[in-house]
Amino acid sequence: MKKIQMVDLKGQYQQIKERVDASILEVIDSAAFINGPEVHSFQKELEEYLDVKHVIPCANGTDALQIAMMGLGLKPGDEVITADFTFAATVEVIALLQLTPVLVDVELDSFNIDPEAIRKAITPNTKAIVPVHLFGLAANMDEIMEIANEHNLYVIEDNAQGIGATYKFNTGKTAKTGTIGHVSSTSFFPSKNLGCYGDGGAIFTNDDDLAHTIRGIVNHGMYKRYHHDVVGVNSRLDSIQATVLRAKLPNLDSYNNARRTAATKYNKAFEGIANIITPKVKGNNCGTSENVICETCNCHVFHQYTLRIVNADRDALVKHLNEVGIPCGVYYPIPLHNQKAYRDERYNEDDFVITNQLVKEVISLPMHTELDEEQINFITKTVIDFVSK
Repeated sequence: MKKIQMVDLKGQYQQIKERVDASILEVIDSAAFINGPEVHSFQKELEEYLDVKHVIPCANGTDALQIAMMGLGLKPGDEVITADFTFAATVEVIALLQLTPVLVDVELDSFNIDPEAIRKAITPNTKAIVPVHLFGLAANMDEIMEIANEHNLYVIEDNAQGIGATYKFNTGKTAKTGTIGHVSSTSFFPSKNLGCYGDGGAIFTNDDDLAHTIRGIVNHGMYKRYHHDVVGVNSRLDSIQATVLRAKLPNLDSYNNARRTAATKYNKAFEGIANIITPKVKGNNCGTSENVICETCNCHVFHQYTLRIVNADRDALVKHLNEVGIPCGVYYPIPLHNQKAYRDERYNEDDFVITNQLVKEVISLPMHTELDEEQINFITKTVIDFVSK
């Protein structure tokens, strides 16, 4: 059996090696390292794939989220509601801009922000909602957009883990995650479903005026060289990363399908095991039955495959898996409201019942495009044997 990787970037690279190597050499030969033709070509190809009017590439996913907020003109003290159960970058940029983060609880089955918790958290100072499409499953965008429209709020999608996922609305209409809110951000960190070989990110929007503002912000506030019209930052996707992403983008749907195939095998193996709760596999309006991964709508792209371990020792399982050569992760071990940087006397533990439960139960198993049957069988048997003893 091949060595099990949490993410097998080397194996994926072998499938596109010829194109990647040749295109990187072409960029080096051209010396167009920043904002070169490869960046512009990738931008247009991603716009077409997502069916969104504007993609603005930038240096990383955290910058993308910060720049999206800057583009909306949010002011210090404005409140921004987001999920307590997510990576710190989501709340980090809110704090960096001197906005006021408002953390709320999530849903137990989807791990995504709870619309009812959003409603309860809205005040006259609330200006935006940041839903995170956590682990590759879209948040409940029907309800979130309804709430935003009722209260005249911006919706900023954090799509760092959900690129390629499709959301089905109550009306039956579909759209790619990241194209539903007023603006969205994504990350091209190497381990993402669409990852480059360094750092990279992008902002998406269908708003022409907002796109214009953001294009200036990513480039020192310049639309014309040495003319600084807005306060900006230095956050540009370099051409080598863009050419890697161009090589991968045509394969994104097949990459996501491979992840879904692996998730199906995991689910089947864990079916009926009392101590294991498998992840929700379908969107709110997907027509498939519960716990059956839809093969057509791509509503979950499994950036992570995350189990809940109940009535068993999750931490002991993590230790055991590491000892036998199975990498795993706990995403996330500490709620954001309990992180030293983001503690606030406004928060009440009773408002974070689900998050406080999840941090004790979740464990993410290897998930990537190169997982094979032998590896999955070994992983699932090891997990089942441990929790069943």
